[in-house]
Amino acid sequence: MHGNLIAGEWVNGTAVPNINPSDTSDVIGDFASGTAQDATDAIAAARAAFDTWQFSAPLERHAILSKTAAELMARRDELGALLAREEGKTRAEATAEVGRAAQIFDFFAGEALRLTGEAGASTRPGIEVAVTREPAGVVGLITPWNFPIAIPAWKIAPALAHGNTVVFKPASLVPASAHALVDIIHRAGAPAGVVNLVMGPGRSVGQTMIEGDLDAISFTGSTGTGAMIAMESAKRQRRFQLEMGGKNPMVVLDDADLDTAVRACLDGAYFSTGQRCTASSRLIVTEGIHDRFVAALRDAIAGLNVGHALNDGTQIGPVVDQSQLDSNLEYIAKGEAEGAAREIGGEVLSRETAGFFQRPALFTGCTNDMTIAREEIFGPVAAVIRVRDYDEALRVANDTPFGLTSGICTASLKHASDFRRKSQAGMVTVNLPTAGVDFHTPFGGRKGSSFGPREQGAYAREFYSTVKTAYINAG
Repeated sequence: MHGNLIAGEWVNGTAVPNINPSDTSDVIGDFASGTAQDATDAIAAARAAFDTWQFSAPLERHAILSKTAAELMARRDELGALLAREEGKTRAEATAEVGRAAQIFDFFAGEALRLTGEAGASTRPGIEVAVTREPAGVVGLITPWNFPIAIPAWKIAPALAHGNTVVFKPASLVPASAHALVDIIHRAGAPAGVVNLVMGPGRSVGQTMIEGDLDAISFTGSTGTGAMIAMESAKRQRRFQLEMGGKNPMVVLDDADLDTAVRACLDGAYFSTGQRCTASSRLIVTEGIHDRFVAALRDAIAGLNVGHALNDGTQIGPVVDQSQLDSNLEYIAKGEAEGAAREIGGEVLSRETAGFFQRPALFTGCTNDMTIAREEIFGPVAAVIRVRDYDEALRVANDTPFGLTSGICTASLKHASDFRRKSQAGMVTVNLPTAGVDFHTPFGGRKGSSFGPREQGAYAREFYSTVKTAYINAG
């Protein structure tokens, strides 16, 4: 059994099998399902370790993060296969994700040495002022299943770099990737209690963390859970950071290069089986290019190879589990019931192994008030919305409760610049997919997508550290 890591010791629990969504007969392994008491013990261990770790030398933090980065990169093929096997994204995508996690740890190894502060004179004679940053404290991290190594990496790495201790709860669907990552950090020299792993259900482990003695909590997941974390954290005067998804628009204007637009939309809407909060599931297309774009995108979808995540040539892997597949099919039925036309896809596929395979679906004749254009589906389903011109496209793009990312395909510098300025999203792309971000730049959105400081890059310090201002009478 693969146990939880609490206070530097591996702790067993109720064994839960981890099933491969490409082949449900393949059991990846048994992983411990933690309890509320395990979560309580992990928080206590992190609290005890924080007393020392917060004063650890920058070179110690740097060494641990650097060793973690090096092992992730050296084992990226092996760990990529493991990730693909348990989550379902293709081997190529999974291997790239492990490489990205390595880059994240490498970046924050550098951040541990890039100590910044300010020194200056007070308005009062003879008084010096020093502004420094200190760790936030004991940080709870709750992560989703769709990026089971990259998202934990971009939370754990800055937490450690800035001197915090961690209690980490991964999604129950992807324990193997989480366990492998924490094992690497543990063997890289993280002291007992600095990083704690508690796998298990949200109703016990997650709830205990939310109600526990944490100084900060960073969450990526559903809007409903995020709202609950916000309320509980506000009651406890605890800082919190939320990433909660999106319903991201990709605008395609008449002057767009057709091949560029199709590639951007195919990648943004369907790669990673559409299971990305940055997926462009609303394709807002102006009248002059609409029919040519739909025909070209339909042909591109028809040519996609849907299959086992580990097979050579697979472009779209399975949906993560039966529950997600059922949800996708319900949304497809709602789209048809509300009058949208299914151009292609949406059906369940049979392959050599039993798995959760679905052909990517494309709807046309959609309006922005349809369910499939309002709610995050988190699957390979995209809705095309026809509009008259750029002004209508911008209005429709912004007409959403979410605001994570957005994109535009156009040859017009005027429209690209205007969209960059007026799009109500935290991230904007021009002639590129909405999905896919760099590890050293800030990640986050607006409105119902995000709350709190940005993740990734140097901006991560805003959440994982707190500012102290000191006044010194040197006379």
